[in-house]
Amino acid sequence: MSVAPTALDRLVNPAGTLPTLGLELPLDADWGGTRLRADQAAGRPFGVPDLSQHAELASLADDLGFAALWVRDVPLYDPEHFGDAGSVFETFTHLGHLAAVTRRAVLGTAAVVLPLRQPLLVAKAAASVDALSGGRFVLGLASGDRPVEYPLFGADFHARGATFREGVETLRAAWAARDGDEGMSLPALGLDPGRRLEVLPKPTGPSVPIAVAGHAQQSAEWISQNADASLNYPRPLGALRLKTQEWRDLTGEDPKPYLTPMQLDLLADPAAPATSIRLGLRTGREALVEYLRAMGELGVSHVSFNLRPSDRPIDEVLKELADTVLPHFPSS
Repeated sequence: MSVAPTALDRLVNPAGTLPTLGLELPLDADWGGTRLRADQAAGRPFGVPDLSQHAELASLADDLGFAALWVRDVPLYDPEHFGDAGSVFETFTHLGHLAAVTRRAVLGTAAVVLPLRQPLLVAKAAASVDALSGGRFVLGLASGDRPVEYPLFGADFHARGATFREGVETLRAAWAARDGDEGMSLPALGLDPGRRLEVLPKPTGPSVPIAVAGHAQQSAEWISQNADASLNYPRPLGALRLKTQEWRDLTGEDPKPYLTPMQLDLLADPAAPATSIRLGLRTGREALVEYLRAMGELGVSHVSFNLRPSDRPIDEVLKELADTVLPHFPSS
């Protein structure tokens, strides 16, 4: 009997050496020069995107064929030190809405700050999104990097690595299918399987796929053994080669996807050369296609574009990408 593809399977290009392409929400150009000047003149805060068309743009991206839509988990807006509100909406509430307004795109988190959340509630929320989306969900997890948040959530910033490991163990235990009358076994919390407690719903597959963002205060070996994918920051191609080679060496007998986000300012001139910007590229579409091919040859399975640095209307950028770039990088 054939096994249904997982959400991660859908992010791996059937051609093998080409990445699939997704988008990081919000779909707004609030970091572009024109918008920055307008927001400053109007007294609007930096880093808070315009979400008035969030559902229409997500549905458009889905219809255009982007492989995935990713949301970020920023619990508290910190204009003094970080100045970025991320996707703004509460993560799992947002994902439930996206599950209803999309049909085919994989939905993912990039990434949920696990040490700030109760793992059993994360397990229930993630399995719910997985079920409501028809198995289209990837749970990206991070240990977090904003020290101010931890005491406000009753968590220890310096212990977040250990808290992260314990949280992942709890997630896997909560999602596991069991035979007979036994329930979850969580010895560290004093829960015996004979108590017959369960987290419902169960995922559509054996587990909700987990992608670990960055290092999450863990060793590369631990991530390769406990995650289903690596969700890693963008790097120049030379540094990327080293990182993807390390991942292949660690997961060689059990290959796992390597995913990366990238900020993108797609210029109107299709022949404009690629130049580096923070965590990404400013480029025309022709150079973008070549750069993405190079990333795929180095072992990147999926690239998600953050379009916030753009100085063009987002729907225009989406349609250009769909018409001229996506055809080079088909998804499953």
